[in-house]
Amino acid sequence: MAYKNALSAYRETRIKTAGQGQLIIMLYDAAIKQLDTALECLQFNTGAKKDPAKIEKTGKSVLKTQEIITELMVSLDMDAGGEIAANLFSLYTWFNRELLEASISQDAKRISEVRGMLDDLRSTWHAAIAKTAASSGREGFAGISLAG
Repeated sequence: MAYKNALSAYRETRIKTAGQGQLIIMLYDAAIKQLDTALECLQFNTGAKKDPAKIEKTGKSVLKTQEIITELMVSLDMDAGGEIAANLFSLYTWFNRELLEASISQDAKRISEVRGMLDDLRSTWHAAIAKTAASSGREGFAGISLAG
């Protein structure tokens, strides 16, 4: 029990002390992890008789991912971010719609496609944050804007 409390405290501190760029990366990481869980459940839930527990776990993982994507959507500064923010908003909207359909139909291909695109976005954000930090002469993820 003490280990669980320590882990929870560590996670909470990590989130509270993270810069904006780090938070974005953390959101992408969490979304990708949830989709990995959903894909794993779908992989082991094939055949004529589906396991209701696996279906439920898949649905919960997809829903958590949709919540994370919605959080990414509301973090966009549409005024400062201009076309990039608008494009990200459209992409996030498509992700949520695609995940809804994938969850209903238990479609691993659709989930995998969204997962791959999220991973690509995560890599792009990571590179942008690293470049911004390097050009400012600071370590970490300071100086990146949520504007997109």
